Amino acid sequence: QVQLVESGGGLVQAGGSLRLSCAASGRTFSNYAMGWFRQAPGKEREFVAAISGLGRNTYFADSVKGRFTISRDNAKNTLYLQMNSLKPEDTAVYYCAARSGVVVLSTRYNYWGQGTQVTVSS
Repeated sequence: QVQLVESGGGLVQAGGSLRLSCAASGRTFSNYAMGWFRQAPGKEREFVAAISGLGRNTYFADSVKGRFTISRDNAKNTLYLQMNSLKPEDTAVYYCAARSGVVVLSTRYNYWGQGTQVTVSS
């Protein structure tokens, strides 16, 4: 059983940056692959980035590659998403998610946070 809480969302202008955090409960954080997803109004939830349990492998959606960075601090049970060069189309509710074992690039995760709003103005 894992509880996840996102933070760090807000309002920024196009070209700006934000760093999202996701705090996870419990121990054995490194046993979980982690992902970031987002959902904009009227659209389905989509994959943004993912990272394997020890942080050795990272994956990004084409739409954010080169602009976003995913990382984790297993000693602090925390996942991060650094977002640079933000665009209005990045506006969405951002969710972190966890699953035991292998990282996947879809919504097939078992545990989800409540989401944090990111709004990028033009």
